[in-house]
Amino acid sequence: MQNINREHPEYIARKAMWKQYKDLYAGGERLRMDAAEYLVRRHKEPAEVYQERLNRVFYENYIGSIVDWYAATLLRREPVVQFEGNDSGAKKFYSVLADDCDLKGTNLYEFFRQQFVQVMVCGSSFVVIDFPKAEVAPRTRAEEDASGRSRAYLTDYSAEEVINWNHDETGGLDWVVIRTSCLQQSQITDAQWEKETRWIYYDREKYQIYRKAGEAKAIELIDEGPHALAMQRRVPVFEMKVSNGLWLMNKAALLQLEHFNKSNALSWALTMGLFAMPVVYSEREWNQIAGESYYIQLGPNDRFGWTEPEGKVYQIAADNLVRLKDEIYRVCYLMNQAENARGGYLQTSGLSKQIDFSVTQEVLRSYGDTLKETMKQVLRAIAEARQDEVQIDVSGMDEFDIGDFSNDLDDAKKLLELGIESETLKKQVFKKLALKYLCDTRQEIKNRVAEEIDRT
Repeated sequence: MQNINREHPEYIARKAMWKQYKDLYAGGERLRMDAAEYLVRRHKEPAEVYQERLNRVFYENYIGSIVDWYAATLLRREPVVQFEGNDSGAKKFYSVLADDCDLKGTNLYEFFRQQFVQVMVCGSSFVVIDFPKAEVAPRTRAEEDASGRSRAYLTDYSAEEVINWNHDETGGLDWVVIRTSCLQQSQITDAQWEKETRWIYYDREKYQIYRKAGEAKAIELIDEGPHALAMQRRVPVFEMKVSNGLWLMNKAALLQLEHFNKSNALSWALTMGLFAMPVVYSEREWNQIAGESYYIQLGPNDRFGWTEPEGKVYQIAADNLVRLKDEIYRVCYLMNQAENARGGYLQTSGLSKQIDFSVTQEVLRSYGDTLKETMKQVLRAIAEARQDEVQIDVSGMDEFDIGDFSNDLDDAKKLLELGIESETLKKQVFKKLALKYLCDTRQEIKNRVAEEIDRT
């Protein structure tokens, strides 16, 4: 019980990084509140001047927009989930799961879209499979379905919440500890807010839930038992992650921070330049007050002027900001979008633009493969736990051009015109086209269309 809050060394090393990455992704008021952690204070800068700069801080959030663009483009068309088999009850369940996968009304594709954003920001995200807990074990499958015990659902956890783990010799999870925190009110009449922390321990067969309410109270075990995948002797936690080369926030965070500091420094310098300082050239002792409501008296040889910077360093800083912005887009494989944001400033050929976008498409396909593989692992684990007689496959997320469906129709027509004598081929082609066209309809309708194609 005392060791449940122990943190993995890798987790300890990344805690501060995850907070910084989430702040850079969110931007806005969240980053402004913690601006002192990111706005560099100049050497011997007066505290009141630095505080004024903090009050005037702003943030141009390029990386947040880039992550959201990838998430929106990747799932512009929902992935195609196919269920093969004659288990009509199982297909009905997966239609319900697709519409509400977490018992909160989130559909399956929006759930994994949110997971993908977490992966882009923190490098990984986690999905847990669970079933409603029953006081009495059901005796039959019908009784299990009627009681809702077989209603599998998903829970998402961020990389910050998975605090400790261990892998076996094959690289699979041996056990894992998840920690969550929230504020709870002790009672309605005398509302006292207190922090409640929970730890969930999973190994290959059981789970344990620990709780601590308030700072002074001790950690207590409140629940334990076999988990959803105990029969498979498998930890019910699935990690979705990408390589460091495809971890966008990790590639662009330092550039975004440099841009943040340079843009705020330039803005401060330009603002201060608007309040020019008077300069008096005189050999006499000067004790007059200069201002809008005063006048000054000068001698025959005295001169008066205003300080104004030449602006060379401002131009250098402005050019450097443009280069930093372009570099953020470049390391995120979106150089063509950096060009569009500046009205086609970059002089590139049509072939170069096409190559740039082809690189972006290949990166999107790689993300699509990662997402599809995680979805397959999760859905197949649910099917095995429920003992459903269905084969599950996930396809799609491999074409991202606006006109790609018309190209699919042309390719399918040419394929069928080859005269290949295979009914299975025809049915698979028809199902792929139909399900892709109906990507935003309910899973129940998709299953019915697939069954009708199979019967023809």
